[in-house]
Amino acid sequence: MDHQHIGPPVRPANQRADAGQHGHGAAGNGHISKGTPSRDAGRPPDDDHMVHSHGQHAGHSVAMFRDRFWLTLALAVPVVFFSPMFAELLGYEPPAFPGSAWVPPVFGTVIFLYGGRPFLQGGVNELRTRQPGMMLLIAMAISVAFVASWVTSLGIGGFDLDFWWELALLVPIMLLGHWIEMRALGAAQGALDALAALLPDEAERVTTAGTETVSLSELRAGDIILVRPGGRMPADGTVSDGEAEFDESMITGESKTVRRTPGDPVVAGTIATDNSVRVRVVATGEGTALAGIRRLVAEAQASSSRAQALADRAAAFLFYFAAGTGVLTFIFWSLMGSVSDAVTRTVTVLVIACPHALGLAIPLVIALSTERAARAGVLIKNRMALERMRTVDVVLFDKTGTLTRGEPELREVAAATATGQDAVLGLAAAVEADSEHPLARSIVAAARERGVKIPPAEGFTSLTGRGVRATVEGRTVQVGGPALLRELGLQEPRDLAAVTGAWLERGASVLHVVDGGTVVGAVSLEDAVRPESRQAVRDLQARGIKVAMITGDARQVAHAVAAELGIDEVFAEVLPADKDKKVAELQGRGLKVAMVGDGVNDSPALARAEVGIAIGGGTDVAVESAGVVLAGNDPRAVLSMLDLSKASYRKMWQNLVWATGYNVISVPLAAGVLAFAGVVLSPAAGAVMMSASTIVVALNAQLLRRLKLNPAAAG
Repeated sequence: MDHQHIGPPVRPANQRADAGQHGHGAAGNGHISKGTPSRDAGRPPDDDHMVHSHGQHAGHSVAMFRDRFWLTLALAVPVVFFSPMFAELLGYEPPAFPGSAWVPPVFGTVIFLYGGRPFLQGGVNELRTRQPGMMLLIAMAISVAFVASWVTSLGIGGFDLDFWWELALLVPIMLLGHWIEMRALGAAQGALDALAALLPDEAERVTTAGTETVSLSELRAGDIILVRPGGRMPADGTVSDGEAEFDESMITGESKTVRRTPGDPVVAGTIATDNSVRVRVVATGEGTALAGIRRLVAEAQASSSRAQALADRAAAFLFYFAAGTGVLTFIFWSLMGSVSDAVTRTVTVLVIACPHALGLAIPLVIALSTERAARAGVLIKNRMALERMRTVDVVLFDKTGTLTRGEPELREVAAATATGQDAVLGLAAAVEADSEHPLARSIVAAARERGVKIPPAEGFTSLTGRGVRATVEGRTVQVGGPALLRELGLQEPRDLAAVTGAWLERGASVLHVVDGGTVVGAVSLEDAVRPESRQAVRDLQARGIKVAMITGDARQVAHAVAAELGIDEVFAEVLPADKDKKVAELQGRGLKVAMVGDGVNDSPALARAEVGIAIGGGTDVAVESAGVVLAGNDPRAVLSMLDLSKASYRKMWQNLVWATGYNVISVPLAAGVLAFAGVVLSPAAGAVMMSASTIVVALNAQLLRRLKLNPAAAG
């Protein structure tokens, strides 16, 4: 269909600005970029046995920590129960029988060698790389406790350093903490692997002889596949024949089904709910949106973080702090003439200096944040984006496909005669019924939604560059723009011209309806503003954050949308290549910017902003420049991102202060700095405090699970 429109063309989402006014671009569907993760998206790995390949957990799996935790916990019960120090602490007498005194040493040794092995290996690796950190401190604590306990059990030197019970508690607690941490680290990946598991095992490919069932690995781009009602899409593609309501909730998080018609894109894993459709395959395996999501999450898990770097530096500091304090403690108390006190207090210092609480302080918060975000459809590619979001002063939205739907919507109808608005819309819909142009589909859809009677039409003809024509109930009816009126030598009635003039001022596209030789009315079509955009703008402003909009559209179009949404500042008629300059302009005013784009020509701006957020049609390379990807089209998800950033930052610092504060206070007390005042931290008390600190940090991080990231309820 070839309409000539007054005003700027409405660009469908996911369609580039240079794709042509009459291209059948599809509406924005919240699709994620084509990525290159594993092909076996339909067969996700077992998270429990997934081996981490980076960081302090390199070579470790969830299952390994889980198995070691349960075994060491079972062995810890008798060790603690028969431990003389623990029995003395609680004031009970453990049962005595031949060999009972050897229960703690024997079982404690198994706990040390089996349960402590991951930490001992990690400590050795940190020594080799000369980068002391958390694993080395843990290894030092359990090694000192192990040696001191055996010295006591064998009666060497007359020392009373029975740390078997503390070792038996320390190792399982550490294993539990790392198990929780690794489960959280894999939770976002696991949640998205579950999406990948929604892929069918086989596809029904259309051939000249009918259809054939093939495996997903046999599908190729360009193949035509048949998706039956209730069937899942095996690959990404575009609808070539038929129409169906698709359930895309597993991708966008939106429960409402979406109508897909010829030319519209559909994504692997989504479900055709009511009709059969034929789909031309566009991407398979590593090129699908689901595979791209998994890759983005993997990048998020591997990305570095300023807060994490701070925790690593704190762990290194605590290693030197504990080791130095231990040496000074031994020297001081030895010079004071008490070698026994020197050994006891030095051992206590080294045992309780274990930074396990610090080790959980930041990673667990980030891991839980990533998981919560992924389940809410917010994919954090770069953890720095999560940290920076809380500092943002202004959110800069790209208009088309972000604040608006990126597709035309019938806005108003005006009648020039006594026929009435419904009659005008009915005639327009009748003529446009056989057209696949986006404007035509919008007119027909609006007529149906309003319950307008659409009379039958025949003899549909496209008038290149002018409009369309058809015969309706024996009359020739034409629909088109100004070129059609010029060709027919017609003028708008004065009253109608006043109405359409107002439409044009706000940037609407105007189509006239000509019945016979008379202009009977007109319709306006505009890029529809998302209803949720109003709440997003309002709630951001309520939080003291400025909202700006950038677009390549004409000023009247931009200002009309800005006025409707109450946006603070507008950048209109901006070329794609100049969008990053506008971001730089805002930054030049001292503002920290979050840029939200629909993935079309926004890459430089997304990269320049403090936080780049890709929303909606994320098949563009812009997704690679964004730190955050919103799986759905809802701009209110930016509010969820803001809430998550602030909440996770609070938890990071709460945990960091608690964990570091414990070590800084307890280590000097264990060293005896207040011994002159009669205040000395005993080994038992120090061990209890250390375990309590670890539990507090882990539980505090888990409170993030209470955070509700529901865009509809944001604000």
